[in-house]
Amino acid sequence: MKLLLHTCCAPCSIYCIDSLREEGIEPTVYWFNPNIHPYIEYKTRKDTLKKYTEMINIEAIFEENYGLREFCKNVVNDIDNRCNNYCYKVRLEQTAKYAKQNKFTAFSTTLLISPYQKHEELIKIGKNLSEKYNIEFLYKDFRSGYRKGQDKARELGLYMQKYCGCIFSEEDRYEKQIKKGV
Repeated sequence: MKLLLHTCCAPCSIYCIDSLREEGIEPTVYWFNPNIHPYIEYKTRKDTLKKYTEMINIEAIFEENYGLREFCKNVVNDIDNRCNNYCYKVRLEQTAKYAKQNKFTAFSTTLLISPYQKHEELIKIGKNLSEKYNIEFLYKDFRSGYRKGQDKARELGLYMQKYCGCIFSEEDRYEKQIKKGV
């Protein structure tokens, strides 16, 4: 299997890559995350992933697309549903397209590791894109390895982000403090 693995960040990729390798699958890491803001966060996550892929000697492709304006245009009218309606779709669709165009046999995502993501929605989008582009969506429930991957990232001294990616998820992170006026 020639797998293109959409990768949101180095810490989330650790367990996914390790477990795929244990199964004999050597994924190619694919960075496409125009939902991550502000720019310094985008760059830090990308640079950390580059560092990690070099450490573990894995092929990686980095699509440069900061995409703040496009992100804003696409989420402004429904901020609360941005994950389902934009963030998941735009990243997984680009991954599926790239995989198909470059003769990969399957695609997947490290988003499937997070207990904080909408797992069922990711599966639904992946399956729809699989049909649309006639390429396999490799579903793996990586969530059982979330803590293990996070622990390994800390051991390696990798940057550990504090929110999902977009500026609204950072706002969500501080929601209780904002309401208290702290």
